[in-house]
Order: sequence, then structure tokens, then C-alpha cells
Amino acid sequence: MSSLLFCTRHLANSEEQMLLAEDGPDLIHSLDPRRCCNINAGGSANYKCGEEKNECLATYESLDYLPSHSEAYKKWLQEKAYRTDWDRWLLMGLIGIGVGMLGFLTHQIIDCLIKLKWKLVENYLQNGNFHMTWICILGSGLAMILVSSGFVVFFCPAGVPCGLPEVTGFLNGASIQNVFNIKTFLGTFVSCVLAVASGLFCGPEGPMIHLGRNFITAGAGAGIASVFRAPVGGLLFTLEEVASFWDVRLAWQTFFCCLMATFTTDLLSSSLDGFVYRGHFGFFEAEKGILFWVKNLLDLSILAFIPTIFLGILGGLLGALFVSLNIKINKLRMRFFSSISKLFLRKTSKLLESMMILVCTVTITVYLPYFFPCTPVRTLRTFQLKNNTEITKEFKREIAEYTCTPGTPWIGPDGVKYYNQTFNQAAALLAENGRRGIAYLFKRGTHEEFGYTSLFIAVAFYFLLSCWTAGSAVASGLVIPMLYTGALYGRIVGLILVSIFGVQTNGYGAWIDPGLFAAIGAASFVSGVSRLTVSLTVIMIEITNDVQSLLLVMVAVMVAKMIGDWFNLPLYSSLLKLKCIPYLDSEPFAGQRKKWLNLELFSARDVMEPCVRVLHLKEKIVSLAQLLANTSHGGFPVVYKSEPDQAEVFLGTITRLELCMLLENEPIFETETNEDTFSCDLLLSYQKVTVEKLPDPSRTTMLLNHYSADPQYQQLFINLEPYINKSAVSVQAHFSLQRTYIIFRTLGLRHLTIVDLQNRVVGIITRKDLMPFQLEERLGLQLASQRLDLDE
Repeated sequence: MSSLLFCTRHLANSEEQMLLAEDGPDLIHSLDPRRCCNINAGGSANYKCGEEKNECLATYESLDYLPSHSEAYKKWLQEKAYRTDWDRWLLMGLIGIGVGMLGFLTHQIIDCLIKLKWKLVENYLQNGNFHMTWICILGSGLAMILVSSGFVVFFCPAGVPCGLPEVTGFLNGASIQNVFNIKTFLGTFVSCVLAVASGLFCGPEGPMIHLGRNFITAGAGAGIASVFRAPVGGLLFTLEEVASFWDVRLAWQTFFCCLMATFTTDLLSSSLDGFVYRGHFGFFEAEKGILFWVKNLLDLSILAFIPTIFLGILGGLLGALFVSLNIKINKLRMRFFSSISKLFLRKTSKLLESMMILVCTVTITVYLPYFFPCTPVRTLRTFQLKNNTEITKEFKREIAEYTCTPGTPWIGPDGVKYYNQTFNQAAALLAENGRRGIAYLFKRGTHEEFGYTSLFIAVAFYFLLSCWTAGSAVASGLVIPMLYTGALYGRIVGLILVSIFGVQTNGYGAWIDPGLFAAIGAASFVSGVSRLTVSLTVIMIEITNDVQSLLLVMVAVMVAKMIGDWFNLPLYSSLLKLKCIPYLDSEPFAGQRKKWLNLELFSARDVMEPCVRVLHLKEKIVSLAQLLANTSHGGFPVVYKSEPDQAEVFLGTITRLELCMLLENEPIFETETNEDTFSCDLLLSYQKVTVEKLPDPSRTTMLLNHYSADPQYQQLFINLEPYINKSAVSVQAHFSLQRTYIIFRTLGLRHLTIVDLQNRVVGIITRKDLMPFQLEERLGLQLASQRLDLDE
């Protein structure tokens, strides 16, 4: 399982104003975090993965939301010029432009590769040679998957694709190494483009969230905005799913970033197609700007809410099933790969699994259409009324002909040009890429274009294969597969209504349209899997332009979310738990004997770690070196005595990284312990003390060993007072556990010192102490102790 190694990276997130510092290693069981839990004395929580013989699986650290309020920090603020927000707005705009260009590039490359792949087998299809078609499609797809999966497994530092769970966990306060560096971004981008083009049932949303860098919230929102041309939906998506800390200023800046991303994508798409300039630069066509443009809006009836509610229930049930099945597949995948001891063989096995998925997918998409005959295109004529005159438009569908003969034009009695076009239903639903297939399903006036057989087979295979693909060693997104799956069963429900009531062309029955219920089904399944509501509703309206169906989409989304929540967590929350990313929900949840515990009935002392290593204002160099060498704690409380005969009281905290940086600057060492002597000339600057990560960890380790062994450092001291965070938060031991949790999460804390009534340090709480399974274990012991006392 070492392939799941996520080492911590200290990335300064200026958007969230997080000042990162290095924490102790947190070894977390990737399958069941309850199996072993050992809390270090200094407050760092170590979760050991699996049995003792297993190596470390995952390392995550906590982030600080606020900078250390030390004397060095205040001096740096005095010297720093007054800062305006123009540079942040500029960077937000640049990020939006960059993400927009990336989104345009992603779609163009994918479309070109798909067209090239099917162009190679065009002659074989016309001749009905399915075997050569399969060989060519599979060969080109395997070449793409070999590079796609290889980039993730061998090139990306993490060794696994990083996506929304990692970004969400980072913005919640867990630092995850290598998620936002350039190698991860390039590897994810190349992998995602090739994975989608190869024919896997996945979407292109994967790499979009990695471009944000220090402005990750805005980058994630801009990625959604660029892919789906939905700027408002991208903003709401970050608010509802990604961001843990939110304010009005961040909302405006994210909105601006999403606007620039969508504008850039639309601007480039207006004149470039397949990297060829087509003219009309800056002319935004509705058909290109709206991803799944619904041209004909329908008059609705209150009766339409009945099948809508049914689709919501179905979406919640299937969404919960998808989440449960995907998590079980990922657990099985992790257990299998962890059983392979050699790293190279483990990585090779991941690559082979991706290739095996592609073989199954290509075999189905190539051979399954063989069993379906060519079907005439059945479409109601598109029309609009103007001065009681029917204006009929020429119609020719772009749909998968596969082995069917191309249509020939003819002029009807009304003088309108028509095409006797035929197509293969299974090829249109499976062989085409997901975006085009969704567009087919959403089209209005195509009541009987797809039959029950093709729709049922497509939804079954798409559900299973997309569930298997998600979590494999390729970078990909799930939004397109979720939309497609929901659109398929939504179309089935619409077709059932057509079979019962017939094709209705009058105004009161026009709502009985399979295309309408395909869009509602798509929204219901996405909600059933992700439990998104507001952002999903807005995105559905933006990608279809169907404002008329807004209420139906809202009802389906709400019902699907409520049904799904009865069974399990949302997919991304389940992946956070599976990957053991220490995510703190907005409200604490802890259960005991199938009942929720009221945390107001407990206090901070019930979950704190009582054995705490404290520091003093002046410490020996030898003591500090031995402490850092022998422990992995991320921070330490600092205590002092106001009078020699008084007790030591809490003053502030200092982090491990800051101590390491201080020990690397020998000129600030002192030879006496006089509390009153301190030279301002020896004060290190705030920039030198506060770093993202150690510049040279091996050198730091060597210095610690040197200080511990050399006798001359036994008489040297270091004055910690200028570098202590004197605004560190502390609560008393009897403080409510519910409110302790809220304070910890809301302020984005990393350590919370627990004091008694005399302000003496009695314990410490870290992020791991507030995780649900840790709360349940600690509070379960507390309740058991209380019951034992009552029995006695």
C-alpha cells in the first residue's frame, strides 16, 4: 500500500491566508482507521496503517489558517508597505485566463484524437470488418492508456491521480504533499486527455482544479466554469463542495476568476476548431457556447412533477448504489495492490488494470453495435410560429452512422430539404464520446429515436464501467459519466410515458418528451452521487439553457439528495474517508451504540492528550536538538513564570519548523540565561523563521545530531520569546467539546492548548483528536467509565 503515499507539502495558500508549518507524521489506515490509534505525547496523532508489518501508507499534516503573532511577525508588518488587493484581482484574472485556455486545449485535443481514432477505422466499418475495427481501436486506445496511466504511476510524485478529495482536504486544513506541484499538474493533464480520448467512460474535469496554485478555491471553480461554460455554477460549486472557509471578498474574486475562465474558453472556441482558424473571432454562437443546448423549450404541466419525483427517488437509490460499489471496488483495489511487495510490480499492476478496463470498454463499444440494426432518424420538425406562419428549418442530425449507409437528401412536398438518414442506436450511445451522447439524449422532439433495448444496455454498461474506471490509475473526472448515466435512465422514463400516452404535439401534452426527462434524470443521478443541490441546479440550467425546467430540476435534485443521504455519505466525502484525509465537517458527528452523542455534554478534557512537552522562554540548544530529534510533534506550548515562586503558565506556542529554522542560525545562540538581556540585533527576520518547508532536511538532521553530541552546546541557550505566537488560542479543560470543535475548525487551528483555571497547560488537542472515529473511541471510554462508576 505504499503506492498510496501522500507526503505532506507545505504550500503557502495566500487565498486562505494559511501559514503552513511542518507537523508530525500521521500514519493513517486506508481501509479502517479504527484498527490502531496511538497519540503522541506532544499532541501529534499517529494513525498506523494496518498491521505492524505494513509500511506507512499516507502522511497528512495540518495547516495554520492564521500566521504566528510573534514579535518577529509584528516587526515585519511594521516594515511592510500597505498592501492593496489589486494584485490579488490581477492574479485571479490570470488564473481564470489560464484555466480557460487549458479547458479549451483539453477539449480540442480530446476531439482531435477521437476523430483521428475513428477516421483510421472508417473503411473497416463501411466494409463490416468488426475484427479489424476492434484491433485498430484497441491498439490506439492501449497506446493512449499506456501513456496516460504511465504518467500517473511513474511520473506523478504521489503515484496516484489527485482530484477533488485532495483539494477539498487541503482547503479544510490538511496539507498533502505534491498535489499542486508542476509534475502533478502536467501528469494529470496528459493522463486525463488521453484517458478520455482512449474511450474510457470518464470525463475531462480532472486536471482543471490543479492550476489554481496558491488560489486553489478560485482555480477549482474556474475549472468547472471552463469545462461546462458555467461561471455561476463554478462559483457555487466551490462554495458548496470545495471551500471550508468562505467570505464575501473571496466570493467576488472567485466569481471574477470563473468569469475570465468562461470568457477565455468561449473566445477561443469562437474561431478555432481542431486548432484550425475558422474566422468569426469574438462571435459567440449559442450552439458552441452552451454545452448541451436545448433549442426548444416546452410548456409544462403540474403532472410533470410526478415522474420528476420518481426520477429523484431513482437517482438517490442508484447514486447511493454507485457510491457503495465504487468504495468497495477501491477497497478491493487497495488490498490487492498492497499485497504486492515490490514497488515496480505494484505500479505495473496498476497500469495493467487500466489497460484491462480499456479492453473491456472497447470490446463492448465495438462489438455491441453489431447486434443492432440501422434505425431511421425520427424527429419532429423543428418549428417556430411567427404571424401564424410556420417557418420550417432544414434538419440533418449528426449522429453515429457506424456501418449504416450515409443519408441522401431529398426535397419534400413542402419544399423543405430532408435526409433519409439512418443510424446505429448502440453506437450513438456507446461508441461516441460522452459529451455528444448526452447531447443526443437531451434533444427535444426525438421521442422514439432510441429504443428500450439500447437504453437499458447502455445504462447498465455505462454504470458498471464508469464505476470501475473511477479510482483506477488514470486521471479523470466523473461528472460526464454521472450526467450520461442519469440521462439514460431519465430517457427510459420519458419513453415509458410516450408508450403510455403517445407522442403529444399539442401544448398541454408537449412536456411528455424523453429529452426533458433525460436532463432531469441526469441532474438526479449527479445529486444522488455527489449530493450537490444549489450548484448542480445552476450548472444544469447553464449547460442546457432550459430555464423552463428549473423547478423540475430542483425537485429531482432535492429528492435524490434526501434519498441518498439515508444510505451513505456522498462520493467525495466517502473518498476523503477512504483516503484517510483528516477532514473536519462543519458540525461534529460522533455516535455510540447507534445513537448520536451530544458533544455539549462532554468537555475538552475528555479528548485532549494530557502528556504535553512544554518549552520555556529560554531553552538549552542541547535540549531543543534532542527534543526535535526524538519526537515528531508539530508544535509545542511555551510556558513562563512571572515570579520565581509562581507556577508556570501558558504564554503561547511555537512550531517545529520555526524551531528548526532557529537552530540553523547559530549567531542567535546565547551563553547566559538572564531573562532581561536580549539584543534586537540578533532578531531573525520573519521571512527567515517562517518557511513552507525545510530547505535541506538532511542538513537539519545533521545539525540536530551535532548539537546533541557536542559538549559546547550544553551551555548555549536560545531566546524563544520573539518568535512565540502569543495570540495562540487556548480553552479551559471544562470547556464544552462542541464549542471546542467549532472554535478549532472555524479558526483553522492546528494546535489547541488546554489549560486549567490557573492557566497552566494540562493538555493539547490536534486535528486528529477531533476526527469522528477518534471522538467515538475517546468518548466511548468516557461513557464506559461513567457507567462503571454508577454500577459501583
